[in-house]
Amino acid sequence: MAAVLALCVVLSGCSGEETGGGKVVLQYTWWGNPDRAARTEEAVALFEERHPGVEVQTSFAGYEAYKQKLATQAAGGDAPDVMQLDYRMIDQYASGGVLLDLRGEVRTEDIERGLLATGVVDGKQYAIPQGRGTETVVYDTKAWERSGVPLPREGWTWDQWADAMRELREKTGRPGGTDPGQSEDAFEVWLRGQGKELYTDDRRLGFDADDLAEWWTFTDRLRREGAVSPAEQTTQLDGAVENTPLGRGTAISDFNWDAPSSGYLALVEGGVTLAPMPSAGDGTPGQYFKPSMFMGVGASTPHAKRAAQLVDFLVNDPDAAKILGATRGIPVNETIREDIAPELKDFDKTIADFQASLDGTLNAPPKAPPSGDSALQTTFQRDYDQVSYERMSPREAAENYITEAKAELRS
Repeated sequence: MAAVLALCVVLSGCSGEETGGGKVVLQYTWWGNPDRAARTEEAVALFEERHPGVEVQTSFAGYEAYKQKLATQAAGGDAPDVMQLDYRMIDQYASGGVLLDLRGEVRTEDIERGLLATGVVDGKQYAIPQGRGTETVVYDTKAWERSGVPLPREGWTWDQWADAMRELREKTGRPGGTDPGQSEDAFEVWLRGQGKELYTDDRRLGFDADDLAEWWTFTDRLRREGAVSPAEQTTQLDGAVENTPLGRGTAISDFNWDAPSSGYLALVEGGVTLAPMPSAGDGTPGQYFKPSMFMGVGASTPHAKRAAQLVDFLVNDPDAAKILGATRGIPVNETIREDIAPELKDFDKTIADFQASLDGTLNAPPKAPPSGDSALQTTFQRDYDQVSYERMSPREAAENYITEAKAELRS
């Protein structure tokens, strides 16, 4: 891939181009919904107005389609000039020679150090975080309040969460929440509370079969008790809120990231509330602020300076921030975040207030996971399916996962 990209730069024909009049044309792609697209187009138009010699051609798609198309483009040496990146894409594309090192090309002095470090691979800044988000317990406000079960609170533990799920089942007749056993994200929060990480700095597993068996034993017991969703519902999860037990009205709560939780508003008649994730028994939080997405520049672009200008504008310009709002999460630029906070409305304000309540209480985020993590997410869900359908014990499934994970990370 590196050879293909080098040839691409020499030929200056892979992504960026110039029109007959000498105007630079940049290709900028992202995933998202129509609202994000409309705001992005407005911000891009402002960038073009300020940079008359640049035309930005944009395109977007749903996440899965976007991920597949970007992988195809990258493999063919035709990555876009500027691209939106997920946490789990960075190591893969950085180590594959797809991304440009942006050190010194984008202003980063107002970006939180911990968040900025998540875009670093082998000492190079391959990606710039654009927004921050955090995982949350999102719940049906009216249903939980009517049940009389104590509401979630800061500092509550995993055992207290489990007891709340059981009480909600008893009081409402519905599972208290979605079975989190299938979620690598939820497991990571639990694991960090134990003082461990998903991955070590040298890209190996940061936990063992004992850790995973303990987690899956914990969640499997709750499923057997009916306190969380049954296997038939959990295996239908596909990332869309419409297909979650909470979205379908068959559970009271869910684990999700804060920004996507806005999708529940159209589905849950009683409205939803965001609450902190459970912590370890000693109070250690596993929750963290994660870059909701990043921006990167293709190593093959013949217009690296212009592409970096676009990244800098979308991350650091106050006028762009006002247009974009929280469509990509709460801004990572601390000055901009403070400036736009009073102007946020509706669920954007809900997210901002929720994050503000956690400022100063969470540990720094982990580095971007190794490239094999994307495949391992699928493996994680598949192996837990075997547990939830009672085809494997938690111990058997955990050992199977560890074996496959080590092989994937060595490949």
